[in-house]
Amino acid sequence: MTDAYREAGVDIAAGAAAVRQFGPLAARTHNEHVLSRLGGFAAAYSLPDVAHPTLLAATDGVGTKVLLAQAAGTVDGLGVDLVAMVANDLLADGAQPQFFLDYMAVGHLEPALATKLVAGIADGCRQAGMALIGGETAEMPDMYEHGHFDLAGFGVGIADQRRLLPQGVAAGDLLVGFPSSGVHANGFSLVRQLLRRTDLGNARLSDGRSMTTALLMPTRIYVSSLLPLVQGGLIHGLAHITGGGWTENVPRMLPATLTASVDPQAWRWPELFQRLQAAGQLDVAEMRRTFNLGMGMVAAIDPVTWPAVVAACPTAVRVGRVVTRGQQAPIVWQEAAHE
Repeated sequence: MTDAYREAGVDIAAGAAAVRQFGPLAARTHNEHVLSRLGGFAAAYSLPDVAHPTLLAATDGVGTKVLLAQAAGTVDGLGVDLVAMVANDLLADGAQPQFFLDYMAVGHLEPALATKLVAGIADGCRQAGMALIGGETAEMPDMYEHGHFDLAGFGVGIADQRRLLPQGVAAGDLLVGFPSSGVHANGFSLVRQLLRRTDLGNARLSDGRSMTTALLMPTRIYVSSLLPLVQGGLIHGLAHITGGGWTENVPRMLPATLTASVDPQAWRWPELFQRLQAAGQLDVAEMRRTFNLGMGMVAAIDPVTWPAVVAACPTAVRVGRVVTRGQQAPIVWQEAAHE
């Protein structure tokens, strides 16, 4: 018997073999709320008992960081990136992440590669306290070149409606930054252009890491460190610094009457960002609207709660204040220390 579908480029047997390998990886993320096992047509999840329950949903991808990881042959961290982009978004709106589903599109399914990617997703889910309850793998040889793939993910969180963020952001609040692990998963179209056009890829950071290793560091997941502060009412607003950098994301947690006044001298950009700026001769405004500059999350808090926040998160940095807007832009910089 001939296998016409396989001859057309889709190997159903390989897909089934890959799914069998995914099962144990997903199972290690499950909790008492997961009601169905991997392999069904849909997944069932029993939500925890929360007063005034509100569901929040988020979806995202890894973007062109995938291409750099493919070229480097290092895809293990991409699954963590995928979960992080979704879980951190849910957290920023005050939700406790609950479950996650992934979508993997490939030109040709290689079970070993797919298993590495799902293992990374499962790792990210464990870090975020999420159950990996399902997903989809699509083999599309006419859509993707051999060896190429893309990742997307979808997650749901739950919150008490009375604790949704932002809530209570006021003039005088402190702005607090929480350090990133690197570039995270945005800005890679620019990063890859710099790697092509300059000798940036041949450089090493002062800690000995290659630029590629530093750029492929998985995105930090902030759920375990910041969720207790969110649920304890210590955070008034939270911004996840992804695409659009500081310029676009910090104002998203502010009412239209308020401005984020940021002190650029409060922290020093990590060396990785300094190297990117120098290689591309990028101006400060470009850096601020493209990268996280070393802070992956920024919170607005009441100044009186600062001791409690820094006790819970010792690496937290005071980076500015919330002020009345007047005629100012939604975010202003007290002085340009990096120009």
